[in-house]
Amino acid sequence: MIEELLPESVVAVEAHADDHAEGTGAPTPYPELYPEEEALIARAVEKRRREFTVVRGCARRAMEKLGVPPQAVVSGDRGAPRWPAGLIGSMTHCEGYAAAALARASDLASLGIDAEPHLPLPADVLPSVALPDEVRRLDELAGEHPQIHWDRLLFSAKESVYKAWFPLTGKWLDFSEADIEVFMDPGHTTSGGLSAGLLVPGPVVDGRRIGRFEGRWTVGRGLVATSVTVPHGQD
Repeated sequence: MIEELLPESVVAVEAHADDHAEGTGAPTPYPELYPEEEALIARAVEKRRREFTVVRGCARRAMEKLGVPPQAVVSGDRGAPRWPAGLIGSMTHCEGYAAAALARASDLASLGIDAEPHLPLPADVLPSVALPDEVRRLDELAGEHPQIHWDRLLFSAKESVYKAWFPLTGKWLDFSEADIEVFMDPGHTTSGGLSAGLLVPGPVVDGRRIGRFEGRWTVGRGLVATSVTVPHGQD
């Protein structure tokens, strides 16, 4: 699901809770943790431990596919994952699903992925997430394609934008500091693109300041998933 949203240079591994039947080839739901990872969740409740562990299993399989020895993924500033030297990546998890996406730093400047249950956002959340223009555009989309929970899709897109932003800046990005437009693929009803205009000075990549992030989205299997990729050398 995540893989279809990303360029070929990115390796993605995902785990659905219903894929763990014998013979499916899905990552084991409880891969072994490294001591430094175990220390991060020593007091975690079972649900948190399960999500933490499964998503790191995905990350290690992605490392292997890139020819990198599997190793610990610990948390850095603001909880962002620390990747092995030469790699960039992103992880996401929600109820029943986890995914990790990795690429070589020489191929992409940054990336972000997010997955959420394909359900409406709680009524009190959207005002804190969406700008007035975004709400207007969501209302228009909902009128044309009511089968998509556009509010949840917007929330996921903002999470992906932040995950791509933070490794490039080391700074917080508020929901109100990115204005996201969502597009539907021609002839499709469950996938499309997204474009995020940054309302604060963007990161400098390869000597150029970036003012916009581009990404993709899809809906399926009860989930909405989004991605953002930041290439090298863009204007």
